[in-house]
Amino acid sequence: MIRLRDIQLPPEHNPHQLQFEAARMLHIANSKIRHLRIVRRSVDARKKPDVKIIYTVDVAVDGSEKKILKQSGCKRASLAPVSYYSVPKPAAPEKRPVVVGFGPAGMFAALVLALAGWKPLVLERGEDAERRHEKVQRFFETGELDVRSNVQFGEGGAGTFSDGKLNTGVNNPRIGWILEQFVKAGAREDILYDAKPHVGTDVLLTVVQNLRRRIVSLGGEVRFCTQVTGLCIADSRLTGLKTGDGEIIPCDTAVLAIGHSARDTFQMLDAMGIPMEPKPFAMGVRIEHKQASIDEAQYGMVNPALPPADYKLVQHLEDATVYTFCMCPGGHVVAAASEEGRVVTNGMSNADRDGENANAALLVTVNPESFPYKGTLGGMQWQREIEERAYQAGGGYRAPAQKVGDFLARRASTGPGQVSPTYRPGVTWCDLHDVLPAKITGAIAQALPLLEGKLKGFAHPDAVMTAPETRSSSPVRILRDDTRQSVVCGLYPAGEGAGYAGGIMSAAIDGIMTAEMILGESNGRKADQ
Repeated sequence: MIRLRDIQLPPEHNPHQLQFEAARMLHIANSKIRHLRIVRRSVDARKKPDVKIIYTVDVAVDGSEKKILKQSGCKRASLAPVSYYSVPKPAAPEKRPVVVGFGPAGMFAALVLALAGWKPLVLERGEDAERRHEKVQRFFETGELDVRSNVQFGEGGAGTFSDGKLNTGVNNPRIGWILEQFVKAGAREDILYDAKPHVGTDVLLTVVQNLRRRIVSLGGEVRFCTQVTGLCIADSRLTGLKTGDGEIIPCDTAVLAIGHSARDTFQMLDAMGIPMEPKPFAMGVRIEHKQASIDEAQYGMVNPALPPADYKLVQHLEDATVYTFCMCPGGHVVAAASEEGRVVTNGMSNADRDGENANAALLVTVNPESFPYKGTLGGMQWQREIEERAYQAGGGYRAPAQKVGDFLARRASTGPGQVSPTYRPGVTWCDLHDVLPAKITGAIAQALPLLEGKLKGFAHPDAVMTAPETRSSSPVRILRDDTRQSVVCGLYPAGEGAGYAGGIMSAAIDGIMTAEMILGESNGRKADQ
């Protein structure tokens, strides 16, 4: 196929215009193009309000591709590269591998192992997506928390109740394959080519169930409501896993993909002497604006032909970095608690991103040197302290909230202005300086006016900040060597909870690469024998 880059069209363009423009660039008749496939689509708003949609496409043509390329003289045309990912398939071992956790890392590790014919057993502490969704909705409506099945725990992991963003800063050949698996499981095809692909929480609930069904159809098994509470080790080798109901599951290979909120598991691993270290992470608030205001700031206009605008901001201060993370256009701030007596916020969007508000995490980086608690789990202890303080300030699972104008003036808010908070089961208006550490509030207060200069309206007095956002990433890293194993042979820490990823896509990649290592290690063991 021939690849054509940088095709610029107006937001209101007709789908047929893309093929006509491709034919024009190649100096061939439109009828000569047999097939057109979009490779990438993005929005160029650098010359607002003259916003353009930018495409890269691959086209199959009648005639010699090389001859057409030469005759066209188009510098934006070339032969399309060919890339394909395939799963290795060594002979299956006597003992099937176990995957602990069914978030993105565990799910894709299990999928690769299943495709290789290894019939993995997956142990997930939470419930399947359907039952989990019921528990989460009940929590949003009533404040009745299920500590086993919630926004953090259950099928799909924490990513299921998020925007479902699949963009990543990592350049990895597995990315295209991962996106294809999401589409096969029910995600929209536009994630294959959008520059900033997202699935949406409403669609993810179906996607994760279909991925599980595929793993099961390949001989895998998924057990829900099964928490790993201990490891069986002999001569520094994994021999089994202990579960909460007292069962011991024999195994010599386990992917430990537990997620960033499995605090009791971190404590168990620490007590057993599994090498871990505290790692930097970030904490702060969720900030909400009217989506129309973000559209106006980013595009110079509000145009229904354009997707809801997003943003990504960063401000380096003298002793901290403040940045936005997990921006959710047309989304909601959600209650993400997983422990009783603690309040946590996160953000999510549905596939259509049609909510009235936009929200994003506004975070401040924190390093182990600044943790008030020392030791491997010092960052985790700090998270818990802040979440408990928020629970007390909110009077339960209502989250503390404050308008930006009041925050900068250091006065408590008493109600909303132009922006109504979306967090359920509701917010308690207050002064966030009384809830969050001074290091966090001081950095945010310093950064807000500077970020206003980068995105008009970001520090609008009526923008709402809801606290706390403490689970941006894991506060610990479970150490592993070049073979991706802990000091315990056969134990493979993976994904965001182990400290090796920062989102759905990077966690999925880490899970796949861990599965590949397991498959490769099997080949090596057979060769040694």
